[in-house]
Amino acid sequence: MFKKVLIANRGAIATRIIRTLKTLQIESVAVYNDIDRQSLHVRQADQAIGLGEGSAAQTYLDIDKIIDAAKRSGAQAIHPGYGFLSENTQFVERCESAGLIFIGPTAEQIALFGLKHQARKAAEAAGVPLIPGSPLLDDLTEACRWASQLIYPVMLKSTAGGGGIGMQLCESEEDLLAAWDSVKRVSANYFANDGVYLEKYIANARHIEVQIFADGLGGAVAIGERDCSA
Repeated sequence: MFKKVLIANRGAIATRIIRTLKTLQIESVAVYNDIDRQSLHVRQADQAIGLGEGSAAQTYLDIDKIIDAAKRSGAQAIHPGYGFLSENTQFVERCESAGLIFIGPTAEQIALFGLKHQARKAAEAAGVPLIPGSPLLDDLTEACRWASQLIYPVMLKSTAGGGGIGMQLCESEEDLLAAWDSVKRVSANYFANDGVYLEKYIANARHIEVQIFADGLGGAVAIGERDCSA
């Protein structure tokens, strides 16, 4: 069991991880952008290390700074939470190279499922029913063409998005034109990947998630369902 874990995230995500680590009697290390120095996760953690000033890309998404903070803190493992670097294969590989345990999927698994347009391809190949959608989009002209085929309303989505970040409902072509640059900018800032695609929008949908726990050796068990809509 680890003695100390660095949390490469902030806010409610980090505080929930800290609470679990305390239950397990494992020390927690928080990281923070200077603007977040008074945040709850910083005050609750056993140790906190600043990442300096700047945007999320210059702090929470800076792999060198996160790895350096983990080494300086003496942490044996890094928990990425969700969003930010949690689906970044380079980050997983850098953790392993630095002798740090990445608490999460392998780089290979993230490469397959971390980007939504690739996950859609894998699901389609496995015969899983899918919401109608587009491939990764190269430009706005192509996006408008696909939106017309899918028929409005559509969702413009970041392929690397997570936690509800990087999505925009578009009721018309005018909405799509207005949302394009914004969604790509948010995606680049939060996930270091500005790739986007479209899906047909389904009103009044429920988001039912099945929790699966796997041991990495081929064994897996479905723990139960969770209504993420609630």
